[in-house]
Amino acid sequence: MRLHRLEIEGFGPFLQRQSIDFDGFADDGIFLIAGRTGAGKSSILDAVCFGLYGSVPRYEGGDKRLRSDHCEPDDPSEVIVEFSAASGRYRVTRSPEYLRPAKRGGGLTKQASGVRLDTLGDEGWITLAAKEREVAHELDEILQLSREQFLQVILLAQNRFARFLLADSKERQGLLRRLFGTERFEDVQRRFDERRKASDSALAAVTATVDARIDEAERVVTASELWGDTGTATDALSGAGSDVTTGTTSTQDRIEALRLALTRAQYRVERRAADRDDAEKLLAMADAALTDTREQRRSQQERDRARAALTRLDAQQPEITQAASALERAQAAESLRATITATSRAQSAHDAAGAALESAREAWMSTGNELELSAEALESWASERTRESGAWAAAAELEARMPALSAELEDAHAQVESATALVDAGEVERAELPERLAALTTQRDAARRKADRVEDLAHALTAASARHDAAERAAAISDDLELAEKALVDASAAAADAWAALSQLRKRRLDGFAGELATALVSGEPCAVCGATEHPAPAEHSDPVSAEDVDAAEAARDTAQVAERTAHERVASAKADLAAATATADGRTVETAEAEVTAAAQAHAEADAAARELESLEAQVVRTEEALAALNQRREQAAATLASAKESLALVTQRAQQATTQIAQARGTFATVAERIDRVVAHAAIARALASALGESARAEHALAAAVQEQDAALVASDFGDVTAARGAMRSAAEQEQLSARINAHSVQREKERATLLELELLTLPEEEIDLAPAETTAAEARAAWKTAVDVAGRAASTAEQLTSLIESAANAHRHSAQQQTEHDVLRGLADTIAGRAGNTHKMTLETFVLAAELEEIVEAANRRLGDMSAGRYQLRHSDALASRGAASGLGIVVFDAFTGQERPAQSLSGGETFLSSLALALGLAEVVTARAGGIQLDTLFIDEGFGSLDADTLEVAMRTLDELRSGGRTVGIISHVESMQEQIPAQLTVRALPEGPSVIV
Repeated sequence: MRLHRLEIEGFGPFLQRQSIDFDGFADDGIFLIAGRTGAGKSSILDAVCFGLYGSVPRYEGGDKRLRSDHCEPDDPSEVIVEFSAASGRYRVTRSPEYLRPAKRGGGLTKQASGVRLDTLGDEGWITLAAKEREVAHELDEILQLSREQFLQVILLAQNRFARFLLADSKERQGLLRRLFGTERFEDVQRRFDERRKASDSALAAVTATVDARIDEAERVVTASELWGDTGTATDALSGAGSDVTTGTTSTQDRIEALRLALTRAQYRVERRAADRDDAEKLLAMADAALTDTREQRRSQQERDRARAALTRLDAQQPEITQAASALERAQAAESLRATITATSRAQSAHDAAGAALESAREAWMSTGNELELSAEALESWASERTRESGAWAAAAELEARMPALSAELEDAHAQVESATALVDAGEVERAELPERLAALTTQRDAARRKADRVEDLAHALTAASARHDAAERAAAISDDLELAEKALVDASAAAADAWAALSQLRKRRLDGFAGELATALVSGEPCAVCGATEHPAPAEHSDPVSAEDVDAAEAARDTAQVAERTAHERVASAKADLAAATATADGRTVETAEAEVTAAAQAHAEADAAARELESLEAQVVRTEEALAALNQRREQAAATLASAKESLALVTQRAQQATTQIAQARGTFATVAERIDRVVAHAAIARALASALGESARAEHALAAAVQEQDAALVASDFGDVTAARGAMRSAAEQEQLSARINAHSVQREKERATLLELELLTLPEEEIDLAPAETTAAEARAAWKTAVDVAGRAASTAEQLTSLIESAANAHRHSAQQQTEHDVLRGLADTIAGRAGNTHKMTLETFVLAAELEEIVEAANRRLGDMSAGRYQLRHSDALASRGAASGLGIVVFDAFTGQERPAQSLSGGETFLSSLALALGLAEVVTARAGGIQLDTLFIDEGFGSLDADTLEVAMRTLDELRSGGRTVGIISHVESMQEQIPAQLTVRALPEGPSVIV
């Protein structure tokens, strides 16, 4: 890249705008930046760095006072850097953040930093980006150098030469890491360490799984007494010919011993299965005998029941005969049911018609009308009244609509009043709108300033919330860890106690075997141990311990071991979680993090509220402006609305007066037209009802006479003397069906019981009750024996299956662990080598190894210049010698002195020698970094101070070296106050401090 122009205003010691045209020094190639100490020579390089990267290295550790102290509150602070790269010509305009007096309320307020990136096109400067993030992204693509790389290859500021030359390996590694971006190799090292740790955990888990499976299998074998006469796995291996002379038993040996025990378990399964089959056969025979006896008992009971049922059915025969007679008479009376029912209905209709006629006659008399009581006369009178009421219907409709017409009249009055108020309100609004618009504009501007910070405050709130959550998790995990560690201590103590208790019980069990055998001795019967029939001194069983006691202690021991392992896992998990939470919290306590969250949330809430309010205020401003522009139009519309409302009021008033006159004429002497119509319609309806009742009464009397005549004829033709006798014999269909069903059921049941009794009598069963107790007892005893055999066989099979599963699982896991151990050894060796551990004698990490290769190239490039500058005496060499006290190695630099033929440390060089060596190293570093960044062309270079330590001859050599840098059109700027250099370099910039304080560039 090439710098073309630099403009500085209100920055560092420069108050007024200072401009530097670097293109003016292109022909000379080298120019000098001169001036007295403190005038601001280095501030020119600070301005270049600030313009391109937004920061200045020498202000990183303290107050970033980039704005000139000579500035007044309203003076601008700005740096403009114009440069070109392979992709074009660009201009960066950047201003720093600083405090300025607030425009309102007094005090100071923060003026935000600003930046803009422009590019030169055919039509002039075009803005590419105007936000800090966007500008930084664009400059990364254009410059292709990080800030650290830029400071090492273009801006070679004070003390940076010797810093790289004299640094130790650790400091040099940090600088090279930033320059070459080798953090990824550290990530590779971290990943390999994580894989090694994961492999450690996985291998330990597999080993623990194998041990747990074997321990569980040995416990099952011991509990099932499958070790045979040996008693333990070690004894079983000795009996099987295994070599256990070393005192320890390998995992494979333990598995082989368990396989021997499994063979015994499988043999036991076969024996117990045979016992179970025999018991099952005996059970089947006993169940068959019990079933036969129960069948005879049931037949005996069924015979006795059939005898009793037949006796009961014979006693019911008279009732059945009576029911048959009632059914026969009911069927005879059924033919008269329709005639008798019709006569009853005709009588009921006749009585109802008479009552209706009497009621209608009384209603007619109550109207006070005197008219001949005939159906024809009444119908004619009712029709006349209906025609009269039809003439009043229109008036009745107007009368019903009068409330709505009154409401319409009131609404017309209200519309006139509303239109009048609208006209008046428009006049008031014309006076208020301008003042309201000014107030809204002020509020909108204030909200906009707050809303501009909402995005930055949101990021700050998210980060603070994450740290607060992590701090809370760390506090909670710390409590859990303390509880988990206490639980681990308790679980370990409980496990130790369980083991001690089990060992004590086993010892007591063995010590008490003699007493246990003595309790079974009987005088005169042989001893189970020695065969003697006399027992002169049997042992006492003073401390009895049963096998169940030992089993219970073993179960307690297993439970304690599981609890201890669980507690171990909880402690490890809590420690890992605590480390992760502490790292995320970044050292914050819960209170500190909570205070940060509260402050960030409040600030973000205020900015967010301002952002939401801003949209509303902008809309209100727009609406107010539109309202002001449309006010005259609304005023005209309001006047037109008032005129229309007054016209509508006049029309509604006229319609109300006409309706009132028509209603009064139709109402007559009644209170309302509707009342008069209702009275006439009601009298007409009464007349029609009386006419209908007269006709219905005549028809009912004629129908009753015909029904009575038909009923009398049917009674004469039947077996019944009168209607009462016929009604008494009648039964409903359901009653007839019940009688018939009862008769048939009695007959069928009697025949069924006779057939059943006949079949059972042929069996010649005894009269005495058959006893089931002997057969049930035999069957119960056989079933109990069978259940016992099934249970024993099941336990034996379960033990064998459990052993098979545990042994195979342990064997498979053991085989897998061997392969996993081999892979783990390879991974551990590789991880240790990459991390500089174990066999890595130089303690050189992978990243250091890569950087060492880069350093070799840098040294080689530096030596191409150092040889000339030192007249062939000095040469830099890369050193990978092992550092003292276990420090990392591989990034050392030593100086070879050709006069002595010895290597010596760089710290032994004199001031001038150090400067030349540092300059050569810096130039070599610039070449390598540039090549790594894609072969960037460096057309501008700055070197700040250091020449005052050189003698005249050495200075001449350094100048020749710098003169070579001009080749290819490169421009080199040198900052120095050495007088001889001022004489040798005609092209100069002079920085001069004015008497009143600020500096200027000449």
